[in-house]
Amino acid sequence: MQKIKLNIANRIYPLNVPVEQEEGLRTASKKIELMIKHFEENYAVKDKQDVLAMCSLQLATQTEQENLSETKINEEVNKRLEKINQSIQDVINS
Repeated sequence: MQKIKLNIANRIYPLNVPVEQEEGLRTASKKIELMIKHFEENYAVKDKQDVLAMCSLQLATQTEQENLSETKINEEVNKRLEKINQSIQDVINS
């Protein structure tokens, strides 16, 4: 475990994290900070909580869309594998 501090929305968050997660957490923190800056510059948002809620919604939406895309890809792969399997079974049975 490693102790790190992340600054998000002008607050410091001390965390104990596995070494292999540090880079991902720092990258995520930077992404959130960029989103905060974008929302503050482009929308009339005065409250940090509102900005953080907007960031959360955007990140959750991105995750949901990625999950849907992954599910569709997995379904397509499964269909193709089923066809290949059926073709193999047909050859074996003939």
